[in-house]
Amino acid sequence: MPENNTTPSRRAAVVINPAKSVGEALKGAIFRLCETQGWAEPLWLETTVEDPGAGQTREALEAGVDVVIAAGGDGTVRCVAEVLAGTGTPIGLVPLGTGNLLARNLGVDIADPVSACFDVLNGSEQSVDVVTARLDGSQQDQVFLVMAGLGYDAAIMADTVDVLKDRMGWLAYVEAGIRKLPGKPVKATISVDGGRPVHRRVRSVMIGNCGRLMGGIEIFPEAKFDDGILDLLVLAPRGRLGWLGVVAGIFGSNKRETESVEYFRGSSAEIRLEVEQEFQLDGDHLGTGKRLTVRAEPDALKVRMTAPKA
Repeated sequence: MPENNTTPSRRAAVVINPAKSVGEALKGAIFRLCETQGWAEPLWLETTVEDPGAGQTREALEAGVDVVIAAGGDGTVRCVAEVLAGTGTPIGLVPLGTGNLLARNLGVDIADPVSACFDVLNGSEQSVDVVTARLDGSQQDQVFLVMAGLGYDAAIMADTVDVLKDRMGWLAYVEAGIRKLPGKPVKATISVDGGRPVHRRVRSVMIGNCGRLMGGIEIFPEAKFDDGILDLLVLAPRGRLGWLGVVAGIFGSNKRETESVEYFRGSSAEIRLEVEQEFQLDGDHLGTGKRLTVRAEPDALKVRMTAPKA
């Protein structure tokens, strides 16, 4: 009898944060899904506290897989994307975290991880920008996909209580945000695309590659993940009612018409602060710093997904 050449030619790797998953049930469901969709048994790689995804992604690349699925929160996605950027091997998203920021912006199913995995296996590739960030003159770039920040927003990420995140989801960030409202502005110098610096007294400087955050908030209204442009948001509340100006500047119909909020756009930027502030990338608090340089890398990352619904 002739040989049955039905061995699947495509294979995925799943880089999964075990702290975010539902254990063997999800693993079994993804293995069965790969089998029914004509894919080989996936390479299953769990992250650790010591290695939250980069080493596992490199192992997946060495194995020659066709897609690396990041199954976890925004931190897992960022670690996987940092390795995959520029390689041509696509990332797939199976959201398991609280924010799931990139997934929200790309229209990925954030409610059903098995459905999200189905969309990866049966989807097509789309190119998106990544942003490289360097803090305080470090020799090593880090990557983010959605947003970076110095100041108030990063302090929220640093001070959000994990127990509340598990119980309340994104509302836990609101609770931390209220606690962090008191504070002093710091002197900042901001330069976009090497242009003339502007000087401000700020509570926060945020850099966006995508526009949508948790709770459906559209904080960067012009941001697109594939335009090669960064959107900067400077928060500079003044006086007792300054935060009302921030709210009006972000959520009001005339987003640019407030002295408490300013928007800038460009492909690169440098922010210098007089005093060290908290620093975050895609919701991960990564310490403190005084100088941040960022640069858009157009179409650097391929994402395997279904087309967003109109």
